[in-house]
Amino acid sequence: MYIPSHFEERRPEVLHALVRAHPLATVITLTSRGIVANHVPLHLYADATQGDSLRGHVARANPLWNDLTEGSESLAVFQGPQSYISPSWYATKKEHGKVVPTWNYCAVHAYGTLRIHDDPQWVRAQVEALTAWQESSFAQPWALTDAPREHVDAMLRQIVGIELVVTRLVGKWKLSQNQPARNRAGVLEGLDERPDANAAQMAALMREREPR
Repeated sequence: MYIPSHFEERRPEVLHALVRAHPLATVITLTSRGIVANHVPLHLYADATQGDSLRGHVARANPLWNDLTEGSESLAVFQGPQSYISPSWYATKKEHGKVVPTWNYCAVHAYGTLRIHDDPQWVRAQVEALTAWQESSFAQPWALTDAPREHVDAMLRQIVGIELVVTRLVGKWKLSQNQPARNRAGVLEGLDERPDANAAQMAALMREREPR
C-alpha cells in the first residue's frame, strides 16, 4: 500500500480500533491458482508480548485452507470510513481552479503467516469467542448453547479455523491532511451536506484529527 508520510498511521491502538470496528477482512493468499481473495470476519487478539493474531474460520469446502503456497506471506485488508471528496468544496477552487477530485479513506493492512487449525476444540473456541464478541451489545445475546448440540457439532465439522500471525501492521488515514485549513473546512461543510452515512463517518473522523 502506497502511504505518503502525512497519511501514515503507526499507533497500534488506533490500528487495532479500526480492525475491531470493521472486522470483515479481505484475506489475500497465494495459491496454486495464483492470488486469491476471500472475505472473512477476523477476531483480533492483541498481545504486547506474543504479538498480534487474527482468528477466524472458513467453510471446509473453501480451498483457502488447503491450497496455500508454502512459505508465502498472507494479507488481511480492513477498510474503515471512506467518502468521495469533490473539488468544488475547496476554497482554493475559487482562487485558482487548480483542484481535482479525490477519495478520503482509512485502511489497515495486516501481513503475516496464515496458520490452519483443523481441530474441533480450537474451532469451537474461536466460534464461541467471535459470537460472544459480536453478540455482547444485544439485550439477549445468542450463544452456541442456544442451538441443539448435535446441530452445532454438525455445523462445526463443516468449517476450518484460520489464524493470521501478524508480522506487520500498517495503516493509512487519508483525511485531507495535505490540504490547507480552509480547504479542509470546505470539505467538512460539503460532507455535512451529503445525506449518506459514509460522508457522516468521514466528517466525524476528520474532526477528530483536526489540529487543536
